[in-house]
Amino acid sequence: MTKVCLHGIKSGSAIKFTSGSARNYSTESPDSKSLYTASPLLGVSILLPTLAGDKFAAAGMGFAPDGCRSEQDGQEGEDEEIFHGQSLIQVARAASLRQISLAMNAKSKFLRGQLLLDAGELGGSFFARTVVLICQHDAEGAFGLVLNHATEKKFSEVVQASLPEQLKDAPLFLGGPVQPSAMSYLHSEAFLPDANVMTGLSLGHSLDTLIELGEGYSPTRKLKTFAGYSGWAPGQLESEMKRDAWITHPATLDLIFDPQPESLWKKILRRKGWKYEILAESPDDPSLN
Repeated sequence: MTKVCLHGIKSGSAIKFTSGSARNYSTESPDSKSLYTASPLLGVSILLPTLAGDKFAAAGMGFAPDGCRSEQDGQEGEDEEIFHGQSLIQVARAASLRQISLAMNAKSKFLRGQLLLDAGELGGSFFARTVVLICQHDAEGAFGLVLNHATEKKFSEVVQASLPEQLKDAPLFLGGPVQPSAMSYLHSEAFLPDANVMTGLSLGHSLDTLIELGEGYSPTRKLKTFAGYSGWAPGQLESEMKRDAWITHPATLDLIFDPQPESLWKKILRRKGWKYEILAESPDDPSLN
């Protein structure tokens, strides 16, 4: 299972990621005669007993002592042993499915590709009425970009480089309060095999790569640039979710690149039904209610 780890960065430098490759392997333990399989998709190791040749199935089954069993008894014993072996296989499969299910549930708690909306609990903070795209999330923390905090600057005003026309006038968004001098961008395209956030969407930090994208042409290409980012330490975002500080919503490319980001928070809440529409229509200052 690929892991993405966030590293501390110095002012003005790009955010760097490290990733490990997924492995799929199986080995047999000589002591327990058990097969361990590792699933790169689920990130789980499953223990499967090797049932072939098991002789403990007859223990405690009420068989007659050796020398006192008829041929029929022996046949019945073999049948019961075979049946017991089949039961063990079923138990092993059920246990494996349970482990897979638990692994999927553990994986589902991570929020990559989800939008987080202020649930009305973050007033007075940087994240009041924000919509945050979670780009990376695992046991080591989370990385996100605020989608609806546009600055008054154009990208060319803050980046000293020879930029293609597409980037010169691109609005610059404030991705979060962490490292405001660090640059990130979101890149969308109809065919994007290396998408690392969700289907059709990648997160990048290289200015050279961004310039190459700006110089090229694709009718489906979209770019969104950010200064700073939003970061959570291990377990921090999970704790905030338990306190109901955030409302989740599936991210879509239309929402991420919405041409009116200033109204994005209200727009999504209204889509979620009357309960959230009340929150969307509440005043910025709760004391005015």
